[in-house]
Amino acid sequence: MKAPIPAVSAIAVILGATLLGGCAGKGEVDATGGISAVRSVCPPVAIPAATGDITLFDPAGSREQSAIDVAALMTNVRSTCADATDQVVTSVTFDIRARRNRTEGARDVTLPYFITVVRGGSAVVAKRIGRVALHFDAGQALASASATASATVARSAATLPDDVREKLTRKRKAGDQDAAVDPLSTPEVRQAVLRASFEALVGFQLTDDQLKYNATR
Repeated sequence: MKAPIPAVSAIAVILGATLLGGCAGKGEVDATGGISAVRSVCPPVAIPAATGDITLFDPAGSREQSAIDVAALMTNVRSTCADATDQVVTSVTFDIRARRNRTEGARDVTLPYFITVVRGGSAVVAKRIGRVALHFDAGQALASASATASATVARSAATLPDDVREKLTRKRKAGDQDAAVDPLSTPEVRQAVLRASFEALVGFQLTDDQLKYNATR
């Protein structure tokens, strides 16, 4: 989460006040009995493992159950995608639900979150940090809030070259020399698909200790 993120002109991430989802393809059985996959330029949206919840401790250095101060989770992730122009814009919303242990007095808590755009399954090409404010009324243990963000991907970056698309969609008949060959087994086709594949990921911006706590508890 702390590595510097290179600037990439094809990608933009915008955070708002109130966050995240994506557009996925679908599979259909075609007339020949095979499965045709419909690929979308809209990036799918997900919460990376171990980043969908955050726990604050008091004292901060303790990891005892009795020291838990505030625990929050990210839920109800939704998205819409506008793909009618050269810039594909994915708008994301999510909810934050939190619980505090001590309920005396009103309290405000601000939690950091991130949105990243990942290319090819591993390359982070854009990242922004946002913050969501939660308000606990006096005597109340629960609070909730919503957040928004958007990710923009250039259509040209998310579109497969014509020759690669032809290799992936060309119908093959039994007996053809390459009928049993998966086109994705060809290195150049596989790499082209990876280069044109993007994801939008959202989660809490955790410290190293918080990430370790989530991963090992």
